[in-house]
Amino acid sequence: MSTDPLTAEAESIALVDHHVHGALREDADRAALEQMLTESDRPVPSWMTQFDSQLGFAVRRWCAPVLGLEPHAPAAEYLAARQSLGTPEVTRRLLDAGGIGHYLLETGYKGEEILGVGGMAEASGRPVDEVVRLESVLEETARGGVSAAGLPDAFREALARRTARAVGLKSIVAYRHGFDFDPARPTDQEVVRAAGDWLRDTAEEGPHRVTDPTLLRFALWSGVDRGLPLQLHAGYGDPDIELHRCDPLLLTRFIRYVEPHGVDLLLLHCYPYHRNAGYLAQVFPHVFFDVGLGVNYTGARSSAVVAESLELAPFAKLLFSSDAWGPPELHHLGALLWRRGMLAALRPWVESGDWHVDDALRVVRMVGRDNARRVYGLGGDA
Repeated sequence: MSTDPLTAEAESIALVDHHVHGALREDADRAALEQMLTESDRPVPSWMTQFDSQLGFAVRRWCAPVLGLEPHAPAAEYLAARQSLGTPEVTRRLLDAGGIGHYLLETGYKGEEILGVGGMAEASGRPVDEVVRLESVLEETARGGVSAAGLPDAFREALARRTARAVGLKSIVAYRHGFDFDPARPTDQEVVRAAGDWLRDTAEEGPHRVTDPTLLRFALWSGVDRGLPLQLHAGYGDPDIELHRCDPLLLTRFIRYVEPHGVDLLLLHCYPYHRNAGYLAQVFPHVFFDVGLGVNYTGARSSAVVAESLELAPFAKLLFSSDAWGPPELHHLGALLWRRGMLAALRPWVESGDWHVDDALRVVRMVGRDNARRVYGLGGDA
């Protein structure tokens, strides 16, 4: 452990990962693992490997030693060690090495492939609370055989049940439509009309993802009515999104509409629009943001992304997340690269006299732990 107080704090603080998904339940071969080292849903071309990327290099540099290998171990050697240890042991080692103290687990995406709340708690030995995805609850409600006229009340009741013990909500409106939606609350009559078309298509052709902007707005406003912190994916993601429609600045009118309701909005990941998110977090008291997903995928350049996240917003408005899904390498790297990025940004400011070391220590604690404790009501000293 370093005797430098800033390094010691950044390396040892038990982080609150305020937006994360479960680690894999089952073993993954090389092809499957490589597919999970990219946001693309297309097959990896035969003439390349995802290990030749910032994320792939970070896995070989920082995860290899956790599995008993030398740093920068070749991909084939790394995969052999992974297979030899087995998924439960790989998961245990990598989650432990990440040093997360509390996970806020979003459970709405491919839950059958990853550990749920109980599984993550058992694998990590850390507290795990749930964040509920709005669109998943709406689709589950539709699958239950509800009528269009009954959908508004049925969804509100289902959401109340699903969030009885949750600490937050999540929306993927960025994926399903984009942020250029009418920010006003739809009437129940508008919802019933939109639901009629959606449920009819579902009955004729099988389950449909909810993409109608009226229904998505209804889900968002129902979430606001629940009063829980509301997370919104922004910026970079898989090819479902149209990235230019995921700039958080497009949410400005919705942010204004929500402000009187006293609900915190958390803009997730935001890359490459993280500076825009920092502006929104500065000017609106109920807006917060993170750079989670962008940190893993930028690897050795992630320190620049972390530093840019510290430029504009008050430090009480910035949170840590990994957005890890699946391979526990992502859970470990999300924490490790964030810690390195904070040190790379803060140490020169302290050494130059721009910051006092005590202030740098406070900022590490705020962003890494205390802001999430306050926003989500997790308890602990903040």
